[in-house]
Amino acid sequence: MSIRIPANLEERLRAKARNEGLTIEDYLERLIAAEEHAEQELTALALEGINSGEPAEVASDYWQAKHRRLDERLKNR
Repeated sequence: MSIRIPANLEERLRAKARNEGLTIEDYLERLIAAEEHAEQELTALALEGINSGEPAEVASDYWQAKHRRLDERLKNR
């Protein structure tokens, strides 16, 4: 398969691949694998949050109380 990209992007890809001692194909494969891993990790974190317990009602008073508790903890250090 052939993909057309602007010359400046091609040069950036070539330079990054060269700096890592890779061919452009290997470099692109590594980028895709990293993106897939990041997507899987994000999905896992989202599911962890969903399954972490009962949802909490979050309003301005929630954040104010959270800030107060944090300020108290920092003062007690």
